[in-house]
Amino acid sequence: MSLLRDAELAGAFDHASRTYDRMTSASPGYHAHLRRSARRLGLPDGGAGSRVLDLGCGTGASTRALLAAAPSATVTGVDASAGMLAQARRKNWPPGVSFVHAPAEAMTAAGVTGPYDAVFAAYLFRNVADPDAVLDVVRGLLRPGGRLAVHEYALGGHPLHRAVWSAVMGGLVVPWGRLHGDARLYAHLRRSVLDFDTADRFADRLRRAGFSGVRTLPQPGWQTGITHTFVARRR
Repeated sequence: MSLLRDAELAGAFDHASRTYDRMTSASPGYHAHLRRSARRLGLPDGGAGSRVLDLGCGTGASTRALLAAAPSATVTGVDASAGMLAQARRKNWPPGVSFVHAPAEAMTAAGVTGPYDAVFAAYLFRNVADPDAVLDVVRGLLRPGGRLAVHEYALGGHPLHRAVWSAVMGGLVVPWGRLHGDARLYAHLRRSVLDFDTADRFADRLRRAGFSGVRTLPQPGWQTGITHTFVARRR
């Protein structure tokens, strides 16, 4: 199948938004891995005085992870799916958390303005049509020296990583999506990982985009070699 992009992908997430939290909560380590990546931002003093952009926030799982790591931060969540944001907004949030409906490529036109001290992007970059363009926008929103953490399915180089991903998605996740009328979305998510950068290539992409101190950090458990945290700073 061809990958979904832009409005078509946002519409697929809109439709899946009602059951999306149930699906992710059934994934072993999903929330713990998000929290681990959020901690790797290394925001000092619990995030006090820090403005953080949660890019591709979805239903707010990444926002929760950020607040667990930096409870005093001011967090702006941005997502292209109105349905996913509606689910996020229904949850209880402390003061200082807000949400904006906008594609990552066009978020400045929607009123998202920097400078931000940090950007957290979970499961975003493989789903945008032009990752380099989004990285350029992110770099422009970060202050000099600002921190970036990308939490993403970016496979390692061993064939086993592709085999495990394909087995989990084909045997469990795609059938679950089919059962709930979201087969196209979950087939897209399966394919998007196989077609996206390997971990090494995404790290190189970050360097080319003007980020320094790029590090690739693994996640534990069955997602070792499948999910990584990429941390970097704006030069």
